[in-house]
Amino acid sequence: MKTSYKILLLFLFIGFHLLEEVSGQNIKTVLQLDPGENNPRNSEGDFIRLKDGRIMFIYTHFTGSSSSDFGSAHLAARFSRDNGQTWTDQDKVIVPNDGKMNVMSVSLLRLQNGDIALFYARKNSLSDCIPLMRISKDEGETWSEPSPCITDREGYFVLNNNRVLQLDNGRLIMPVALHRTSEGEDFNNNGRLFTYFSDDNGATWKSGREVKNPKKVIFQEPGLIALKNGKLMMIIRTDDGVQYAAFSKDLGEKWTPAKPTKIASPLSPATIARIPSTGDLIMVWNNNGVKEGLYKGKRTPLNVAISKDEGKTWEKEKVLEDDPDGWYCYTAIHFVNEDQMLLSYCAGNRPAGTGLSVTRLKLLNLGWVYED
Repeated sequence: MKTSYKILLLFLFIGFHLLEEVSGQNIKTVLQLDPGENNPRNSEGDFIRLKDGRIMFIYTHFTGSSSSDFGSAHLAARFSRDNGQTWTDQDKVIVPNDGKMNVMSVSLLRLQNGDIALFYARKNSLSDCIPLMRISKDEGETWSEPSPCITDREGYFVLNNNRVLQLDNGRLIMPVALHRTSEGEDFNNNGRLFTYFSDDNGATWKSGREVKNPKKVIFQEPGLIALKNGKLMMIIRTDDGVQYAAFSKDLGEKWTPAKPTKIASPLSPATIARIPSTGDLIMVWNNNGVKEGLYKGKRTPLNVAISKDEGKTWEKEKVLEDDPDGWYCYTAIHFVNEDQMLLSYCAGNRPAGTGLSVTRLKLLNLGWVYED
């Protein structure tokens, strides 16, 4: 072998391993919760920083034999003492299954009064699923009895994980999709979208007006972000090949009719959060980019992008996962410090039958996200 060829191979070898090292530094899997015996699925969760410095991650732990959305599940927690680098290897049960089907889809908030609020869906039937709230005054050691967040309507409401906000004025607000109202009614995949809000730390809740759907596309699993101009933006999962958006200038009481954005997406939710250190928005979603081909209809790849203009345009797009057989969705974002972000999401494999059954936690370097 010629010396120059050997040198070229050596440089390629070194370059490949340097790329691996840099990639490992910029995006690192720190926890994976795989299904196992009497645990067919681990899914939707959220993070909270505790006052002793630990990070608590509460997720949906399914039991029995069914991994469907209607199987048995409780809420369990894992903890990290080192900013998400490592995690405890045993569950702590936070909320036993107090539903006739399950409890799932966690949102966590540090309230302005210092308490921790835990929101989740209690599912009793296809016509009885509403979000509940529990409060902890002792950093998650104990929790209050659950109180309902929707009392003016009955039905099957979907509140995704990592979806509840507390606005600067103290208002708690959540976006929900109503899919069925009674036993005699068919389950409707096209949800009716509302926000519910509370101005007394969750003691009472009121409903905003329904978000209009002029194009009659499928609406599901809305999310919210507060914009710098005082408006709220709702991001909406649809079957139209893009995410839709609606806006409120009165903190969620009334909404503009929802319109399509330029955010290419399958029928899968997106999550948007504000980066504390820069003030920019960050979005995690499935940019399959096309309605046909390799990724048609699939929740893959999983992407991240930045917006410096309050969601009007998105840039610095990066790919987090791109397995064509992967299934990536139901994300939660938690900023560890100025430089790092924790991300949890379902990360299963459709041919293997684990599409929603694996939960993966990654630690991302925000500097990498900003790179060209």
